[in-house]
Amino acid sequence: MSSVNKVILIGHLGTDPEVRHLEGGSTVAQFRLATNEFYKDKQGNRVERTEWHNVVAWRGLAETVEKYIKKGQQVYVEGKIRTRQYQDKDQQTRYVTEIVADEITMLGSGGRGHNEQPSNQATGSASNAAEPNTFRQEPELNELPF
Repeated sequence: MSSVNKVILIGHLGTDPEVRHLEGGSTVAQFRLATNEFYKDKQGNRVERTEWHNVVAWRGLAETVEKYIKKGQQVYVEGKIRTRQYQDKDQQTRYVTEIVADEITMLGSGGRGHNEQPSNQATGSASNAAEPNTFRQEPELNELPF
């Protein structure tokens, strides 16, 4: 049996996305997503725990994030967990765990601003008309299963 690497998150953006346009023409967007859980402690007090997730979107999905997703907005993110390593300025090996987004759906109206309505044609995504605020990453040609 094969393995599965799938993540589903619903949360709020902690900052506006940081978008970079790379030399090869690719676009990458990164943002922090907060998810909250609530529970009662031993004394019966309600406790809120916030978990922060690093989310990365590539190419057309990153361009859509740049146009429509803002700080404070609630989004649904579907993707996979990736851990990568890099060398910091002191040549120490560092690790970062990220969620690589395959699909992002805008929930609610918070954070959008200017009453912008996303257009499926503008994103180049595979969204269907019943879900106008859902954007999916198109697979790369070398990632197709055939």
